[in-house]
Amino acid sequence: MKDLLRPAITFCTLALLLFSVAASASMYRYTDENGQIVISNTIPQSASKRGYDILSSNGRVIETVDPAPTAEEIAEREARKRQEKQQALQLEKDRKLLERFSNPDDAVRAMYRKIRELEGLSQLKRGNISVIENQLDAEQERAADLERSGRDIPEATLQKISRLEANIRDLEREINAQQSEIDAVKQTFLRNIKRLEAITGEPRSLPLNVPSETDAQ
Repeated sequence: MKDLLRPAITFCTLALLLFSVAASASMYRYTDENGQIVISNTIPQSASKRGYDILSSNGRVIETVDPAPTAEEIAEREARKRQEKQQALQLEKDRKLLERFSNPDDAVRAMYRKIRELEGLSQLKRGNISVIENQLDAEQERAADLERSGRDIPEATLQKISRLEANIRDLEREINAQQSEIDAVKQTFLRNIKRLEAITGEPRSLPLNVPSETDAQ
């Protein structure tokens, strides 16, 4: 008797399993190219791009899949991400700027100090050039005297003249480079001053041209 019941039990179990699988099988609801709503157990790729609903066997919506974004939507999304990133970077820059200067005039005073420092270094180099030029004039005059007397100019004198001329050229290059640095520093400060005016709402009251030490006093 038990042997006769076993096939029946196995068949019932298999039937219940198949019914359970069928009951849990999902259906898809989508809109076709003609705008008609379609319910099917499969979904074409073209329809999946337009978005669709996943339905249970009793017609309940299990999940809604949004339409694939268009090229314009993707571009807009990427542009929004870039804008948000730029805004975050600007906020961080503003925070660091406010850590250095509380208002635009603070930045103007700092610009004065930095430019005066760099101009002071250039002035020292110009002073060095003047000293070297005096030495060069003396050596060239000595060499000229030797030539006028018909004597040969010593190699040491020629080398010294060459070395002094090279020193002057080097210092002139350094002064030119320093002037470029002064211009770059000023441009950076001007941008910072303008930004501080924007984020603090306070206009600067000091001139942008660096006053002389006498005027500052």
